[in-house]
Amino acid sequence: MNQAIILAAGEGSRMKSSLIKVLHKINGKPMLQYVLDATAKSGFDKRYLIVGNNKNKVIEAFSSDESIKFIEQKMGPGEPYGTGYAASLAKDYITNDDNVLVAFGDTPLVNEEILKSFLSFHMDNDNNLTILSAVLENCDGYGRIIRDNADKLLKIVEQKDANEEELKIREVNSGIYCFKGKDFLDSINNLKNDNVKKEYYLTDAVAYLLSKGKKVDAYISKDQNIALGVNNQVDLAKIEEIVRKNIVRKWMLEGVYFKNPDNVYIEEDVKIGRDVEIYPDVILEGKTVIEDNVRIYGYTRIKDSHIAKDVSIESSLIEDSYIGERTKVGPNAHLRPNSKVGKDCKVGNFVEIKNASLGDGTKAGHLAYVGDADVGNNVNIGCGVIFANYDGKKKYRSKVEDNAFIGSNSNIVAPVEIGENAYVAAGSTIITTVIKDSLSIARARQVDKIDWVKNKKNMEEEK
Repeated sequence: MNQAIILAAGEGSRMKSSLIKVLHKINGKPMLQYVLDATAKSGFDKRYLIVGNNKNKVIEAFSSDESIKFIEQKMGPGEPYGTGYAASLAKDYITNDDNVLVAFGDTPLVNEEILKSFLSFHMDNDNNLTILSAVLENCDGYGRIIRDNADKLLKIVEQKDANEEELKIREVNSGIYCFKGKDFLDSINNLKNDNVKKEYYLTDAVAYLLSKGKKVDAYISKDQNIALGVNNQVDLAKIEEIVRKNIVRKWMLEGVYFKNPDNVYIEEDVKIGRDVEIYPDVILEGKTVIEDNVRIYGYTRIKDSHIAKDVSIESSLIEDSYIGERTKVGPNAHLRPNSKVGKDCKVGNFVEIKNASLGDGTKAGHLAYVGDADVGNNVNIGCGVIFANYDGKKKYRSKVEDNAFIGSNSNIVAPVEIGENAYVAAGSTIITTVIKDSLSIARARQVDKIDWVKNKKNMEEEK
């Protein structure tokens, strides 16, 4: 069996945050989620997650995954420390015949492709231990992989211990290892803490197995970013930029046009069709689907929504909603959750829709609120129209049938129905059913008082 031990007990004090390090998000997902996803997709059937003092927060975030077993590393005065000790906490679940991956929860650039190649290399070469390495331009802070003239791995040298020649080496240790189960157990049980910090280091397993004549090698990743981990907010931003650019590049290769690829934010689970145009300052989140030929202009955020073909959106916020083909949205519109807009609609300036549906061809041009309503096809919703859906305790729905016309500055007080082809005069407050084909005028009759201003002025002068 292929099993993975993921070390995630560190609190990340250098993040200067109350949030545990591995729960900091990268492109909308906790960084630990990337490692968990990569291990699951690359064939590691069981994952052992080593958690520390903030275990409850991590367990809460990932408890729905039944393939994860959480193991607590007690942290405090007198407790053993080090990567070797943390990994050893899972040893009771490892058998001699397993392949055992040891990875870190703060290395989110690990991915399925790399881990599959890494595991295959380990198994194909019948290695007792395989190290995942990378070739970097800037190796500062990394241990170097030392090989002989025949390319055989001799040792790992930490930067602080490396001599001048060793510091020139560009192949570095990523800190990710794959063991045969029996060699993992053997080396873990023989680690020593005879160092300045009195910690048990997993890197010492390399020297131990080499001393026993075991076959130890390093697999060089094609992606040099594999070695990047997160220690602080600067690292977090750097890695998020890499992830974001990879996503944008993927969609460009699929036929999406970006006006400025460096100035958009797209999460991993978003789906985008061909010939979509995306302008700067666009944010696409969650399970959003963008179909073909959509235009999305700046300062637009779309979350968990479905946008059909040929839609145009400008400077708007769309949440958990559906927009039909050829509809125009914005600028400055807001579709709140559970809104459904049909084909060939117009949702214009400062229009807000919430838990409502608009039928095909319906238009709300500007300054309207449509909440908890079912609006039919080809309805006109004038400027300033308000669907009053809340009485202070409960919310109610309204219904507007096909081809109705709602004049500007009208109030539709739920629960109420407006019939097919009916008209509501501008400025009306509707509290009862408007019958099909009728005109409803629900406002005070205009009264003009001739010379009222002149008379008022005269009276004031006389006083």
